[in-house]
Parts: sequence; structure tokens; C-alpha cells
Amino acid sequence: MTQDSSAADHILGRGNRAAGEGQTTRPSGQPVASENRSVTAGPQGPNVLNDVHLIEKLAHFNRERVPERTPHAKGHGAFGELHITEDVSQYTKAKLFQKGTVTPMAIRFSTVAGEQGSPDTWRDVHGFAMRFYTEDGNYDIVGNNTPTFFIRDAIKFPDFIHSQKRLGTNGLRNADMQWDFWTRSPESAHQVTYLMGDRGTPKTSRHQDGFGSHTFQWSNGEGKPVWIKYHFKTRQGWDCFTDAEAAEMAGQNADHHREDLYNAIERGDYPVWDVKVQIMPFEDAENYRFNPFDLTKTWSQKDYPLHDVGYFVLNRNPRNFFAQIEQLALDPANLVPGVGLSPDRMLQGRVFAYSDQQRYRIGTNYKQLPVNQPLNADKVNTYEHEGPMSFLFNDPQDPVYSPNRYDKGAGYLDDGETSNQHDDFGQASDLYVNPDPHGTDLSRAPYVKHAEDDDFIQPGILYREVMDDGEKERLADNITNAMAGVSEQVEQQVYHYWDQVDENLGKRVRELFAEKK
Repeated sequence: MTQDSSAADHILGRGNRAAGEGQTTRPSGQPVASENRSVTAGPQGPNVLNDVHLIEKLAHFNRERVPERTPHAKGHGAFGELHITEDVSQYTKAKLFQKGTVTPMAIRFSTVAGEQGSPDTWRDVHGFAMRFYTEDGNYDIVGNNTPTFFIRDAIKFPDFIHSQKRLGTNGLRNADMQWDFWTRSPESAHQVTYLMGDRGTPKTSRHQDGFGSHTFQWSNGEGKPVWIKYHFKTRQGWDCFTDAEAAEMAGQNADHHREDLYNAIERGDYPVWDVKVQIMPFEDAENYRFNPFDLTKTWSQKDYPLHDVGYFVLNRNPRNFFAQIEQLALDPANLVPGVGLSPDRMLQGRVFAYSDQQRYRIGTNYKQLPVNQPLNADKVNTYEHEGPMSFLFNDPQDPVYSPNRYDKGAGYLDDGETSNQHDDFGQASDLYVNPDPHGTDLSRAPYVKHAEDDDFIQPGILYREVMDDGEKERLADNITNAMAGVSEQVEQQVYHYWDQVDENLGKRVRELFAEKK
């Protein structure tokens, strides 16, 4: 791939009108008399309703925005290529992960809690979401710059996001609400330790790692499954703001991350991340010391080291931010053969929630938009049809139902002749295979508890064994900065919370907050 070309160029060119020149037209093609003067009943009279261009122009302007995402509203992105340099075919048959393959991709960086106009540098978890345009359709990995998350069950997700957003009474962010939720949800301790540490304030999008965070399944050509976790390691090196520096930049330039990435790509300083995976043999999931599907936990790299897969480079900016970033509809339900889900309860919930939010934000037919179309759009063969903004339509001779007597076909497991309900297709290997003996009965039970599944063990290890003395002190300082405004009751909850992570950390939080009160 030369410097002058990119696999992403084809994606970026979709839907791009030719440069405008000469006289303007209405969207329906008719010539416009004037863009500067509306039609009135005399020089001093009112506007007239049949000034169709005025009415059309104002009506469209009122509808230029779509609802922002509920979490991850503030974001920016770029395009580029995934390059596979290593042979991982023994683990996955996914075509995009075969050695030598180059796949066009899009990426969206974001913050979780902030709204559209919020500063990029507010302390927050940062989204790290990717789409790969493969020959088997789109594959999306919707991750973050941390390997864990605050909760392990999707039913708590609306409550978590509500606690990080704004009070209903006055529309203000509220530290008491945040800490009340965190301290009453002990599974959050691992992620909050990451959040209050240096990773909560990356200096730029380029200077941070990314993670798929969830556990996914890979399967090879023989159908043998393994469990994997994605890691994306920045070649630019880690660089983070202090709490004070992040606050200062929030006031100077709310779009600092967006601006930095755009300018870096424009000047040819293309950022690169190495793609690595942790691989767990399928059978190990049953007895690993932590439940491997729990999103609040990591897998020790001592137990499951990182395997090199390849790298990706971002070498193209969007040509239109709204069309190609705001309407980029990422969705963890976008899977390809060789990649599947896992019993991760957050992942299972996101598979519904993401696509449903895109249908609400953009419309039923959001997948027909150029940036969301797969590379094999000409081979899409679906019984879905009609609905608002239906741009593509099926052949007039195609039936709208299955099974049928026509050549339109059915799923690759169907016989194409009948819908015999007595056929046994076996396990749904295109999604995931449950490790026996779990997943057979309906229940409202917690994850199967493994040997070391205490909520405070891993954040304690992160504090004691990973962080140096400077990081430990900044962590305590950041925690106490974020506690400003908490009630006396929640203050005591916070102390108890950090005591359980590490007694020394709890003691330091008490000392620093006493100085700041």
C-alpha cells in the first residue's frame, strides 16, 4: 500500500457528491432563484408560504442534527487499514485476521459521560470503537481505553449512566450521585481505580491503548473455539495529563483530542497501534481463578500472554464529519465467521442496545447509509424491506417471505425448501458455545464464582503491583478531587470502598480529603 493510497479511500468516497459549481438547485434538482432574498408580499410585507425554497431551507435546517448518543456522545474519528502480519489461522478462520490481509477500517474515539460539546479532557473512560470493512461484512469491536468496566450486568447499565450524567433537578453533574453508585456497586472498584489513575486523562487519542474489553470467541476452520481478549497497543507511547493539566486544557480547547488527531493525519504523522490478543483454551474457562466472562476482571498476562496479530494505521480523515463519524453506527452485533460472542452479560446486552440506539438516532435503515454499508453491499440478500428513508430496495420479482418457491434463498443452515421446525441445528456456533454445564437453565443468578472472584482483589493488585509511587499519589489526589461536593454519608462510603482496595490507599484518601475540605 503506497503512501498515496489507502484501502479506506473507497469507503470515504461513498456518497460524495461532485464539487458544486455554478448555480444552485433545490435538493430535488430544480434551479434556485435566490439564496439571499426570500419572497414577500411587497417590500415590507410578510413572507409567503409558497416560497418553497425558503420553507425547504428552514425545515431542513431544523432537522440537521440527529439525537446524540446517550453515552459516548462526544467523539471524533478517522479511517485507515488493518494489516495482519502473523499467522493466527489455528485460532480463527475470520478472513480479516489471515496473514497478509489488509482491511479498510474506521475508528471512533469518545468520552462516556460528556455531551456533544463537552471537553475531550474531562476525566472519563474513553471509547475506542472500530469497524473493519471485511469481505464477509462489517466487523465492529466497540471497546474502551481500559480493559475493564464499572459493572458486569447490562441491567445496571442505565442506572450507571444516569449516575454519571446530570441531576434531573438542576441539570448539573453531581459527585455525590457518582460516588453513591460506585461505592454501592463494589464490582466498579477495578474500573474506578483505572479511571482515577492516569488513564482517565489521556493527553491525546493517539497516546493511549485500546481494548476490546469483553471476552470474545474465535473459532478456526475445524470449528475449534478459543476465548480471546483484544489489546491495541499505541506505538506513539503513553502520555497523560495530570488532573490540573486536563482541567486547564478543558478550558483552553474543548476539542483538543479531536484537533490533535485530525492535524496529525493531515500532516502525514499517521498513528499506529499494534494488535494483540490474549488466548484462553476453551476448556480453561471452567476453572480459571477469575470468571473469564466478567467484564470487571482482567486475565493475567502471566497466565495468558499477549500474541502478536498485526497492526492498524490511521491515514485518512473523514471527508464529512456528520456523514462519516456522527452517522457511523458501530454495533458489537456486527460479527463475521470465525468470531463469536461469549457469555459476558454486558456484551450480550450491548448486542441489542447498540443497534436499537442507532435505529432511534438515525433511522430504521441506518445500515444503508454509505459509511455503514459493507464492502459486499451488492451481495446483501435480505427479507428486510421498506421503512423510513429506504434507499435500497429488493428486486421487484423477489418474494418478501421465507420459505418460498423462488431463488431468493434462505440461511446457510436451512434446506431452502421448508421451515421444518423439527430440524436440530445443534449449538449456535456462529454466536458462541457455552462451556458445560452452564447456560442450560433460565436463572437470575450471579456469575459462577471462581476461586479469586472478589471485587477488590484486582484493583488492589493494580494499585500495589502496577502503579509506581507517583501514580499512587496522583490516584489518591484525583479521587479526592472527584469527591468535591459529596455528602457526609457518601464520604464515609468512599473511605470504606478504598479501604477494601488497599488500606494504605484508604488512609491516603482520608488524609488528602481532610486537607481539601
